[in-house]
Amino acid sequence: MTVSKMTWRPQYRSSKFRHVFGKPAVKDSCYDGVPITRSVQDNNFCAVNPRFLAVITECAGGGAFLVLSVHHTGKVDPHQPRISGHRGNVLDVKWNPFNDYCIASCSEDTTVKVWEIPPHGVLKNLTVPWKELQGHSRRVGLIEWHPTANNILFSTAYDYK
Repeated sequence: MTVSKMTWRPQYRSSKFRHVFGKPAVKDSCYDGVPITRSVQDNNFCAVNPRFLAVITECAGGGAFLVLSVHHTGKVDPHQPRISGHRGNVLDVKWNPFNDYCIASCSEDTTVKVWEIPPHGVLKNLTVPWKELQGHSRRVGLIEWHPTANNILFSTAYDYK
C-alpha cells in the first residue's frame, strides 16, 4: 500500500495587485453635469478620440449628443451646443479612426448620419449632417468604422441587414 503525500494549497488565488491603492481623480480633471441618456441598449453611451469626447444625452423631441473637448474639463454648461439631427433616440456614436473631426451616429429613426465637427469644437447646435445614410427599415443599433480602410462604415439594425 502506497501513502501519497498531500500538499496544502490555498483555495483562492492571491492577487498581484493586493497592495496597490488608487487615488481619486481631482474634480478639475473630470466632467461634471453631463446629462447621460438612458436609451442606449447594448452599446457604450460615449466615444472618445485624441481631441473630443462624444456623449449621448437625454433630450426631448429626438436624439442628440454632446461633443466636448478633452482639454476643457470641469462643469459642463447645461445649454452646451449639441448635435441634434436625428428624429429618434441616438443609440450609438463612433469616431472615424482616420479623421479626428468626423463622427458617425445611428438612431431609432432608421438612419446613420456622419457629422463633420469644426476644429474649435461645436460652438452652436448642429442639425445638418455631412452625410445621411438610409437603407434600414428598423432602428439602427450599432455602427463601426473599418479599422484599416478609410471611410468604410458598418451598420446593423433590427431588420437583420
